[in-house]
Amino acid sequence: MTDEWILRKLKKGDPAGLQALMERYIPYVSAVVWNILRSAMPAEDAEEVVSDVFLAAWEQAEDLRPGSVKAWLGAVARNKAKNRLRRMGRELPLEEDVLELPGADSPEEDAQRAEEAAQVRRAVESLPQPDREVFLRHYYYAQTVREIASYMDLNESTVKTKLRRGRGRLKELLTRWGV
Repeated sequence: MTDEWILRKLKKGDPAGLQALMERYIPYVSAVVWNILRSAMPAEDAEEVVSDVFLAAWEQAEDLRPGSVKAWLGAVARNKAKNRLRRMGRELPLEEDVLELPGADSPEEDAQRAEEAAQVRRAVESLPQPDREVFLRHYYYAQTVREIASYMDLNESTVKTKLRRGRGRLKELLTRWGV
């Protein structure tokens, strides 16, 4: 079955389309959700997030396009998993691959880039709360200053100040560490 066939069925409201979508993409969606939630919650809750992703696909079938189904599902899975973490009051994770840099030409360059990424991660993790959360929400989760202010019940100017302070702190640490 192709994505086109699946989408035709979904758009007609045929449950066979949803079943085919799940059979094809449940391993991928599950991996995305588990990579974010890790051990933050019981397996049943993570499975519920996976189910929510497919429910969203069913309800928003008109938004799905051939060739972008996997990307759409991945984006929805990431957002739903992150929202679940937020509702639980968990700290947003700095995922291992967030600071990966493009591949290098030699093993030495790969090792150097890995070390630089580790130092950047350490610098971000050294930011005090709530500065670290503001920084991650803005630069990793791509939330706007307004969204961060609303979610964290802060003034927008406070969020901007925390971002400026965070950038300064990272620059200071990375310069000191020679990155």
